[in-house]
Amino acid sequence: MKLAIVTAYPPSKVTLNEYAYHLVKHFRQNQNITELVLLTDTTKGEKDISFTEDGCKITVKECWTFNSYLNIVKVTKAINQVKPEAVLFNLQFMKFGDKKVAAALGLMLPLVCKLKKIPNIVLLHNIMEEVDLGSAGFTSNKIMQKIYGFIGTTLTRLILQADTVAVTMQKYVDILSNKYNADNVKLIPHGTFEILEEPNYETPLEPFKIMTFGKFGTYKKVEGMIEAVEMLREVSNLNMEIVIAGTDNPNTPGYLESVQKQYSHVKGLKFTGYVAEEDVPTIFKESAVVVFPYTSTTGSSGVLHQAGSYGKAVVMPDLGDLALLVQDEGYRGEFFDAESPSSLAIALQKILENNAYRVSLEKANYKAATAYPMSRIAELYINTFEVIINKKSSKNSIQSQEVIL
Repeated sequence: MKLAIVTAYPPSKVTLNEYAYHLVKHFRQNQNITELVLLTDTTKGEKDISFTEDGCKITVKECWTFNSYLNIVKVTKAINQVKPEAVLFNLQFMKFGDKKVAAALGLMLPLVCKLKKIPNIVLLHNIMEEVDLGSAGFTSNKIMQKIYGFIGTTLTRLILQADTVAVTMQKYVDILSNKYNADNVKLIPHGTFEILEEPNYETPLEPFKIMTFGKFGTYKKVEGMIEAVEMLREVSNLNMEIVIAGTDNPNTPGYLESVQKQYSHVKGLKFTGYVAEEDVPTIFKESAVVVFPYTSTTGSSGVLHQAGSYGKAVVMPDLGDLALLVQDEGYRGEFFDAESPSSLAIALQKILENNAYRVSLEKANYKAATAYPMSRIAELYINTFEVIINKKSSKNSIQSQEVIL
């Protein structure tokens, strides 16, 4: 199969580029894929396709730009040129832009593929029905939230024109099936980027590094985490360091810089800035616990799957989608009240002062992560494409017979 993937891709800073990297890495190793064509956003640096494992040919075609109104035209033209046998879209609602028209035009591409009778799957990482628009940085205005809700419903109907829409949580399948009467929605788990050798679960070297990883400023805010560690220092002799790994969310430029100034007096507070792919293992391996300082969730957490693959204990807010993900996929951690730094401090204390408990969380999370390696996820997509192709082939065969008769 010659498979095209429409996605952002490293060194892009557009969301979901890292997920695409790992998906591509495992697609190219699957014997059913003869060529991968990456239909990506334009970037200054070259795309990172220097894989060491044996695999199929990869062709990169930079054909779209964030917030461009011409993306639908340019991607369609690229699809016409490369003539893929199937197309996978790696999407969320603001994939092609944070301007309404640009975003909407890009999300019409699955419909274009349907009209051209090209087998296609949309991997949809979140759904508007489950996004807290205020916390996620879209709008806190109630009227605007209703407008966004209407736009989101309209865009969802566009996306559902795909042959199959794959989502990462069963709750999303239920919502889309019930609200839109959709029968083409399928659960395919997020998957774990890298399955590493099982760690030895030794007590981490002090200082205990309390780490968070991601893009911050909208629904991921680090002030509460910093304050929680300061509270814990007042009642405990634990030697701790705070590691904030990552960058600002594009919607909140300057956020981390302002936090760094506000908490410049806090000892052991480290901001890593952008973490290159090759440095990610070190960041996780050196951490004693991974914290999720979220005020809301917008889908399955890639960071949780990464933490699991490195065998790390996690501390999470007791929020809807994240709590469901833990329940569905077998992850374990300490939960805290998202609005209470003292609750987070207690959760951290339970893990850091009880080595046996920490190790039990680490083992459970490694086990959960290894259940869904990206190689298995890639295979699930290929199997789904084969079903779509066979169904289209059978339909065309029947139509041909009817014409003959």
